[in-house]
Amino acid sequence: MPSTLKFTNAARSTFFATVRERVDAYFQSRQLSRHANGAMWAKTLFFLFSFVGLYSLILFGSFGPWELLGLAGLLGACCAFIGFNICHDAMHGGFSANKRVNRVFSLLFNLIGANPYVWTITHNIVHHTYTNIPGHDEDIEVAPGLIRLCAEEPIRPWQRYQHLYAFPLYGLASLSWVLRKDYLKFFKDRIGQHPTPAHPRKEYINLFAYKALYYLLFIVVPLLVLDVTWWQVALGFLGMHFVEGLVLGLVFQLAHVVEGTAFPLPDEAGDVQEAWAVHQLQTTANFSPNSALVAFLCGGLNRQIEHHLFPRICHIHYPALSGIVRQTALEFGLPYLENPSFAGALQSHYRMLRKLGR
Repeated sequence: MPSTLKFTNAARSTFFATVRERVDAYFQSRQLSRHANGAMWAKTLFFLFSFVGLYSLILFGSFGPWELLGLAGLLGACCAFIGFNICHDAMHGGFSANKRVNRVFSLLFNLIGANPYVWTITHNIVHHTYTNIPGHDEDIEVAPGLIRLCAEEPIRPWQRYQHLYAFPLYGLASLSWVLRKDYLKFFKDRIGQHPTPAHPRKEYINLFAYKALYYLLFIVVPLLVLDVTWWQVALGFLGMHFVEGLVLGLVFQLAHVVEGTAFPLPDEAGDVQEAWAVHQLQTTANFSPNSALVAFLCGGLNRQIEHHLFPRICHIHYPALSGIVRQTALEFGLPYLENPSFAGALQSHYRMLRKLGR
């Protein structure tokens, strides 16, 4: 498999030049910043206060075991929403024009269990460049050997049932981040076919120090403070991560593994016979584009097409940009994949799982 890929269809690159020019004109004509506005800061405060409130209720509220388990699930969902809405934009450099502000909000990623430095490599560099390309984009390798997400993977007998067991496995995604995935990817020689850079010394310290802080806040402190047994704390921890992982996993899958999305292969020379921006249109899909609630909770990732084309623009602007991108794609005869509802996207993903398992 070629280790270096090139997008070679220069003739189709005029699409991105055109849509970028129109997006630039949108911001210039309205004298708008590409970064967070008042609405974005308001939702940032909402999710941060929700996180602190739920964590405090769990530790200091007078609740029974079942109520605590429900609060743990809500905290897990809140962690996912913080990742979508705040950390994701900050790590892409889209939250603020000030790099220090982005750095501070990126650090919040540690409090939801994941390492922002590792994420920047696996997501910003690898996934956003080689979207849905087997062997390169490790984001489509959710549970290798168990879940088959593209036709190029070998099929195994048990995968005929993957449409039934895949969703519970998605719930393990954030738990894997906390206990295994970050360590594994940090010390790997390459991610996909992308060589892992020599890590700065401070990132070794950050990895272990922030992981220790996370274990302290979410395992040790509850064991010391809560008047419950150790196994009830463990159950709450697992419940929190199951909800967090399920939310994270579904949002990603509904954007890249639904009917119509492509999984292109490079040729023997490592050439992808398409322009990069067109490749993003072919491998990405939006869902629930008209739902204000989904947009609020998912940090604009229901408009994944706009995010992949303009990752350094704050997601609060995606609703306005979607009309520009859709119209430009139509003019160039390019796909603009979209499921009108969350339920429709979920059904499409289910059908894909069932088809790929046969």
